[in-house]
Amino acid sequence: MAVTLTKGQRVSLDKVAPGLTEVFIGLGWDVKVMDTGFAFDLDASAFMVGSNEKLISDNHFIFYNNLVSPDPNKSVQHTGDNLTGAGDGDDEVIKINLQKVPADVHQIFITVTIHEAAERKQNFGQVQNAFVRVVNAQSNQEVVRYDLVVCQANFAMLNLDINAPFFGEHLWFENPNKH
Repeated sequence: MAVTLTKGQRVSLDKVAPGLTEVFIGLGWDVKVMDTGFAFDLDASAFMVGSNEKLISDNHFIFYNNLVSPDPNKSVQHTGDNLTGAGDGDDEVIKINLQKVPADVHQIFITVTIHEAAERKQNFGQVQNAFVRVVNAQSNQEVVRYDLVVCQANFAMLNLDINAPFFGEHLWFENPNKH
């Protein structure tokens, strides 16, 4: 059974899904009838950071214009941009092979943003059924979920703490926008 996160909550992936080796981060949303004059385009991204909590290189920022991590194993892969949220289930997916993440990567920050949100005056509260989730890629079982619709922000972040060799020690949702 999946854990549903609340703002600021921390969850040990080792406790809720022991032996986890491959995950995917799924982002989903449905179009809600809102007259902002623009479509809602949510985007999932991954920041692979080192022990200094900084992005290792620009190539370690995985998003719709840089789909694969630079390591030889391609341990983090974005499957592409969905501009509309049309369809059921996950609209954007980031795959992470936890066993192949390089040792110099200590954390992977997963962010969810709304493209041009400030200019379009959009936030997650205007999007229907928006969620981000962590799924065991081998069993296809949802492990952790956070529903974004409870939030009036336009930015959300998950942190996957990769303290080798204990992969996935912590996963939590943080929202830098104080409501």
